[in-house]
Amino acid sequence: MSVSNLLVELFVEELPPKALKKLGEAFSSVLAGSLRAQGLAAADAAVTSFASPRRLAVHVVGVAAKAADKAQQIKLMPVAVALTADGLPTPALLKKLAAVGADASVVPQLKRLPDGKAEALFLDSLVPGASLAEGLQKALDEAVAKLPIPKVMTYQKADGWSDVKFVRPAHRLIALHGEQLVPVQALGLSAGRETLGHRFEAATPVLAITSADTYAQQLREQGAVIASFDERRAEIVRQLTVAAAKEGLTPIEDEALLDEVTALVEKPHVMTCHFEQEFLGVPQECLILTMKANQKYFPLLDGHGKLTNTFLIVSNISPADPSAVIQGNERVVRPRLADAKFFFDQDRKKKLEDRVPGLAKVVYHGKLGTQGERMERVRAIGHAIVNQLRMATVPFTVEAKDEFDVLDSKVREAATLAKCDLLTDMVGEFPELQGIMGGYYARAEGLRDGVAIAIEDHYKPRFAGDALPRNHSGTVVALADKLETLVGLFGIGQLPTGDKDPFALRRHALGVIRILVEKNLPLDLAELLKAAVPCFGELIQDPSEALAGFFADRLSVSLRDQGYSAQEVDAVLALAPQRLGDIPRRLEAVRAFAALPEAASLAAANKRVGNILKKIEGALPTAVTEALLQEPAEQALAAAIAQVQPAADRLFEQHDYAGSLQALAALKAPVDAFFDGVMVNADDAALRANRQALLNRLHQAMNRVADLSRLAA
Repeated sequence: MSVSNLLVELFVEELPPKALKKLGEAFSSVLAGSLRAQGLAAADAAVTSFASPRRLAVHVVGVAAKAADKAQQIKLMPVAVALTADGLPTPALLKKLAAVGADASVVPQLKRLPDGKAEALFLDSLVPGASLAEGLQKALDEAVAKLPIPKVMTYQKADGWSDVKFVRPAHRLIALHGEQLVPVQALGLSAGRETLGHRFEAATPVLAITSADTYAQQLREQGAVIASFDERRAEIVRQLTVAAAKEGLTPIEDEALLDEVTALVEKPHVMTCHFEQEFLGVPQECLILTMKANQKYFPLLDGHGKLTNTFLIVSNISPADPSAVIQGNERVVRPRLADAKFFFDQDRKKKLEDRVPGLAKVVYHGKLGTQGERMERVRAIGHAIVNQLRMATVPFTVEAKDEFDVLDSKVREAATLAKCDLLTDMVGEFPELQGIMGGYYARAEGLRDGVAIAIEDHYKPRFAGDALPRNHSGTVVALADKLETLVGLFGIGQLPTGDKDPFALRRHALGVIRILVEKNLPLDLAELLKAAVPCFGELIQDPSEALAGFFADRLSVSLRDQGYSAQEVDAVLALAPQRLGDIPRRLEAVRAFAALPEAASLAAANKRVGNILKKIEGALPTAVTEALLQEPAEQALAAAIAQVQPAADRLFEQHDYAGSLQALAALKAPVDAFFDGVMVNADDAALRANRQALLNRLHQAMNRVADLSRLAA
């Protein structure tokens, strides 16, 4: 059987750059997967994906010219139906044999095998393996059909009559098995061995690929194309690093921009450009965004992370004299930066507070009113949060009444002004800068310390791994803003479904969780929701119950992503703790407890106790009468609980959750002895109720930090 490496290339017009990486990965993985499934390639066959602006290709090692034949056993029918009393084939059997490509001549070779309570006839046959031409045609059809195409184009075939639907018009197809051409078709094209190289720098306009293994080398040397997406990306990173180092600077890190630029060039060439120093007076976020989003340039930062007037471009050509290309790009970026400077200068002519009335004219949501109404709700929720901090039993860093009043005043001011930058020219041009520009404008106006930071930070965290708000007022406004969004949209029934979350409610919930947990705020989640709901008046239905479940799901996923086991997370969240800042300490305490030698036995006993208490109808008995403790084992358990519980409770109140759980280890021996020697469900009702009350007390003592029964195997 002939085995050679396989190369398939689909040559098309320029592919959408933001989708190229996924298109290349999907094309190679689906095609190779189909070849493996058909037995034409080994399960561990090496697969190399190629994707450039004008081609999708894949190289598969060790592809057979024909798949191995497969033995199979076909169940025909019960013997009683297949054969007459004389052992001759019935018409039903003959019909079945014809359907599977056999005839009466194979009847003597049929096997009788048990099939349930009866016997059935089975036919051993050999299924011919697919030829490469057949198998590759199937794999190619599947790969084309399953491409994650963002938007389909319809174009005419060469005949001028029929049309094709694909991501971009396709012009050439290559399919080589070693040096041999494989006769397959796709998108109205028949496979050949010719492709095109770089539009301007290829040594020859048309390249004839010698074999599957020379594809990448021929494209690089004759076609001036780096076909591999990963190699091309790595080359761009290398050139960017070298060019930046020559300037003593660092290129900005942006993985998405790197992917997009890699998808725009076939042979990258990095050049250094500059713009006028005067533009550096504009906030660097504005300049960076316009250079990246509009021009696909790489801004350079100095050692302090500040933007410089030097930037890098990635060209698809490498002229002997690059000055024309450099000057052209410098000329193109100048109007963009000038626009940003104009917006910034114009916006500062009007104060943020003068824009507040304009929020009443901006619709936030058809059912939830305007941005002005939303601002008032955020302000009210922020005020409620400050009051909850003021009344918290756990000390908060802002302690004095006057300082809480100052915090409340800053929160009110920041919440009032936080959305005003939505009405500025800069944010109108670059919506990604909302909040950031508000902070700049607030500082330019000389607003009091902390308010500008709160305005800038109230969207944080914007994404996974983003920084949290930097000060108390920013933290409160960020919480209020996210709670307003969650309560409002849940209250009108706009819940996320499946993969669809148009209002980013999952991100908002994770933001609330991160702020409460990582800042260890003495705030109760249920109380926060309770305070937010009345701010909407009659606009919504109370969504607190649905939101509590939503937060619990998000919290569970987040904690497991952080490395906590499902058992640990379930044990802690089973108690639905509302102080989310306590949860990490509870989890660490559970992990430490689970490592104790007594843990497994106590967890199993806890589960047993819980099952006993669940079966009790009506209210659980709580009063333990010492006189009714008859058995030595129940007396010992009662004494142990009386000794251990006060210490465990004291440690719990001090938030020493690990110490509280470790104190329970002393209960192992008396608990084991109790279940070995005491009948809980005694015939005497008073005795039975007393023992149930003892177990209820034990259950309460053991499950303050977490539901330990969840740790039972």
